[in-house]
Amino acid sequence: MRPLPPEFYLDDVTRVAKALLGQRLVRRLEDGRRLAGYIIETEAYDGEADKACHASRGRTPRNAVMFGPPGRAYVYFTYGMHWCLNAVVGPEGQPAAVLIRAILPCEGLEQIAQNRAGRPPAEWTNGPAKVCQALQIDGRFNGCDLTAPDSPLVIEPGFNVPNDWLQVGARVGIAYAPEPWRSMPWRFIARLPAEAYAVWEIPAWLWPEARSKKPGDGGVPGHPERG
Repeated sequence: MRPLPPEFYLDDVTRVAKALLGQRLVRRLEDGRRLAGYIIETEAYDGEADKACHASRGRTPRNAVMFGPPGRAYVYFTYGMHWCLNAVVGPEGQPAAVLIRAILPCEGLEQIAQNRAGRPPAEWTNGPAKVCQALQIDGRFNGCDLTAPDSPLVIEPGFNVPNDWLQVGARVGIAYAPEPWRSMPWRFIARLPAEAYAVWEIPAWLWPEARSKKPGDGGVPGHPERG
């Protein structure tokens, strides 16, 4: 499947953040395997005026990718230990990005279980650093073209998330930002009803009632210790 085109990212950052819900984030490994999940949580960061955005202090070596073409990966290191993935949005020179906060795994589940060893499926990819660890994303992918068919990191078309599945709230982890930016309702979460898990072809052991089990428990396949 071809990735979402650059034009998808040429829109207002909050609209792109909502539109990314339900799309499939794919990491292609060197051996051809795919690690993937449907995006279910995002946050929008809107350029130099947004005091919660990395671009609010102008262009730096760290955030330079945000000023480049839309549809690029902006991957940054935080807290001295974690990587976080963003998709660059808007016209070149106008820095904005969408943080990928959570995904629902759908491909490469055995490898994802190894990458998040000892954690139950509910904790595999329910945070931006966890997404990067699960999908083996690090600083090498900063500037990666998410729209190129041969890219090792892409976002492919998935499913539309209707408004009645959408939860909107303030962004998290930005206590440093002054108001009104701290309270802007730019965090978007897809609250999936039970029927969505079947339509999206999510394995039954990843459905909400089963996701709290740890790898190795009954019904949770794919852990290396289980053979």
